[in-house]
Amino acid sequence: MAEDSQAYKDKKAFFEKIITLYGRNVVVEVLQDKSIDIHKIHMADSNKTDGAIKEILSLAKKRSLEIHYHNKAALSRISKNAKQDQGVAIDIIAQSYLNANTIKDMKEYKLIALDGIQNPQNLGMIIRSCAAGNVDGIILPKKSSAKISPLVVKASAGTLFRLPIYYCNTLEEIIPTLENTKVYALSSHAKNDIYSLLPVQKSIFVLGNESEGVSKSVQELCNDSLSIPMKRQVESLNVAVTASLIAFMQ
Repeated sequence: MAEDSQAYKDKKAFFEKIITLYGRNVVVEVLQDKSIDIHKIHMADSNKTDGAIKEILSLAKKRSLEIHYHNKAALSRISKNAKQDQGVAIDIIAQSYLNANTIKDMKEYKLIALDGIQNPQNLGMIIRSCAAGNVDGIILPKKSSAKISPLVVKASAGTLFRLPIYYCNTLEEIIPTLENTKVYALSSHAKNDIYSLLPVQKSIFVLGNESEGVSKSVQELCNDSLSIPMKRQVESLNVAVTASLIAFMQ
């Protein structure tokens, strides 16, 4: 019974790392990147074997990957985007997509947590900045957040799988479990600013929704609020720009 339970946990953990992308050009780009592990390729059986489809078939053959064929309705259920999947989807094994519960095992970290970020281009640019800067990962809730999609992949400019992305259902669920961690909410109304911080061993910077900022329920879990000093009566910055400033703080 214990073995069955462990096998179930292992299977669940594996499938939680699966990210499904769609669209012909996206699938071609993914197949061209040999550093990305592929689980399955899905195609509509009505596709004509020309152009990008021909390229996908060729790349799949070179990588010895099996293609699973479906009718259009079944393919749409896999891609979850019938209007834009172009009859193609691909399951990626994202080794950097991790359960946020593993954060508590880390001895030190600087993380950015996203609270209600809806714009996939913002998410992609945040990932890119964090991958380039001094950040150990991003906490991305599954609820009320942009999903990893072709738009996110494009905006991240190929950096999506270079940085740990920790998934959870909500920030309200995970933040209280992280002991000895300083949690800061970014707010244009905060009295303290990001340049007044003293170094700490464990820190999380929460960036809020594009229009409403950090939600009240998450704000209540934070130790402090921080602002970015601005001149010439500029009120706020795009959330992706804010992430860049946090990412490159020492």
